[in-house]
Amino acid sequence: MKADKASTAARCRRPLGLALLSVPLAASLALLPSTAAHADSIREQQWALGAMRTQEAWRTTKGAGITVAVLDTGVDDEHPDLAGNILPTKDMVGFGASRGDRSWARHGTAMAGIIAGHGHGVNDSEGVLGIAPEARILPVRVILEDGDPSRAKARSTRGNALAEGIRWAADQDVDVINLSLGDDSESAHPEPSEDAAVQYALSKGSIVVASAGNGGEKGDHVSYPAAYPGVIAVTAVDEDGDRAPFSTRRWYATVSAPGMDVVIADPDRKYYEGWGTSAAAAFVSGAAALVKAAHPDLTPAQVKRLLEDTAREAPVGGRDDSRGFGFVDPAAAIEEGGRLTSDDLKTASYGGKYFGSGPDPVEEEDPTAGWTAPAAGGLGVILLVTAVVVWRGRGRGRPHEYVV
Repeated sequence: MKADKASTAARCRRPLGLALLSVPLAASLALLPSTAAHADSIREQQWALGAMRTQEAWRTTKGAGITVAVLDTGVDDEHPDLAGNILPTKDMVGFGASRGDRSWARHGTAMAGIIAGHGHGVNDSEGVLGIAPEARILPVRVILEDGDPSRAKARSTRGNALAEGIRWAADQDVDVINLSLGDDSESAHPEPSEDAAVQYALSKGSIVVASAGNGGEKGDHVSYPAAYPGVIAVTAVDEDGDRAPFSTRRWYATVSAPGMDVVIADPDRKYYEGWGTSAAAAFVSGAAALVKAAHPDLTPAQVKRLLEDTAREAPVGGRDDSRGFGFVDPAAAIEEGGRLTSDDLKTASYGGKYFGSGPDPVEEEDPTAGWTAPAAGGLGVILLVTAVVVWRGRGRGRPHEYVV
């Protein structure tokens, strides 16, 4: 029976939604209108940098000294926006597409760019800038891209790759583990080995962040690993702070983050604008990296609590299943972390099984209210990506659409 469950999880798991303004990185695709954009406008389109008050947070730290493990499809360590920030890859799958193949490391590269992209060009003014641009990325390949011909084989033979990858990353003493992936199918269920791996990572001091799921329009099925206790589960909102329609609403939601119209980097050296809770989780992993860099003695539970307590635009009642405790605010979390006393550091327990008060009552309409970005303002185990190229790498270039 355990073997059957493991194989089921392996079949269903995939990166959780990245819809791009140019190309999809996953299943369930919906092409957006193609839009040409000049290189220098890429940074201008990164609305999340302003909404998350990165300039304020960067006055304290940009994530130097922090390592974020990205458990995904691999990361392009030669991408100009990431070169120098990427550690050697650990491949828990052992086969599949390789560098130069179109179905190689797309989703993982996109997530790494959101977390620790440093841009390129003169004064690094071009390309994607991540939330923690001085953090290091440790790529751990635990799944294959949807377009990889070996994906079916991986699903049937490497069902334990995620659990093994989490434990391996924890043993490398990483500060944050990003899981922009998940199983939110109708048959999704907790896997004891994965749950145990998450608890192991937390006990080792690794903060674990995961996509809440992209099932908001498909029944809001529970997504794993987001639902495991102790995980910071991230939902997606748009530029106005409204819940993204696809974003899953469940009791485990911790905080929300940008998940619509997100500019991402790709191994093909083009940039795409996408959507998904995958992206939202990556943003929060970057935020967690900043908090950990500023306050290295904090435990995973304390960082989780800080992000909850300092989230902006909290829902009525303090929390709901759509946006958790509100929109993540790393600058506020860093500031509040500096006020913690020794007594505060001893408190890191929660009353509920899933660190929340339970599911919200069913309502006919989504009560989520919008939020206003500050004046400074300007993708899970299922790869859902719809994208449109916004920049081809050099100069302008013709708009291009593709589906993978």
